[in-house]
Amino acid sequence: MKIGIIGAGNIGGNLTRRLTALGHDVSVANSRGPQTLKELAEETGATPVTVGEAARGAEIVVVTVPLKAVPDLPSGLLDGAADGVVVIDTNNYYPQQRDGRIAVIEDEGLTESRWVEGQLGHPVIKAFNGTYAQDILDRPRPADDPGRIALPVAGDDGAAKAKVRALIDELGFDTVDAGGIDDSWRQQPDTPVYGLQAGVEAVAKALAEASPERPAAFRG
Repeated sequence: MKIGIIGAGNIGGNLTRRLTALGHDVSVANSRGPQTLKELAEETGATPVTVGEAARGAEIVVVTVPLKAVPDLPSGLLDGAADGVVVIDTNNYYPQQRDGRIAVIEDEGLTESRWVEGQLGHPVIKAFNGTYAQDILDRPRPADDPGRIALPVAGDDGAAKAKVRALIDELGFDTVDAGGIDDSWRQQPDTPVYGLQAGVEAVAKALAEASPERPAAFRG
């Protein structure tokens, strides 16, 4: 597949490494420009591009930038993407540590990914937000391996969610359906599933045990 990755930090960089190794055609962008991605491109064979070009022709676009940077992404970001493009949102809201206070998330109970949808003008699938970046490189396992870990995946579009779950399976991880985007609070920071390195049963249990109350450490 043709995949665009917006953000070349820990998650974006390691997804670039794995997805190119699997044979996907990856374009990668960051806020500092393609000239700063020369080493990653040489390492992986990915194509460094501007943010505005990252989605061009892409079947899947991964948005993995700090939440506070999402409103600054170019308008029409997805205009050149393939029909039916699927957008993966890996973001988390860290009001005290990084992002500042976003009123609609805290005062109106909007989930982080629903807010991202509004900024992008496109539905998203929430995945990889609670995954350790190093696990993307170190923890892939074949199907049915007892040590295979599972990642929660939330989204409203069943077909888009299935496409993302299939990609994650190809990367070497199981998945658990975490519900729709309005249910994605179950995998936000400081929930039982966040950072959990466990299999399907444990991940499903952690999702079920989540509380909708936002912890004090993640309120602005």
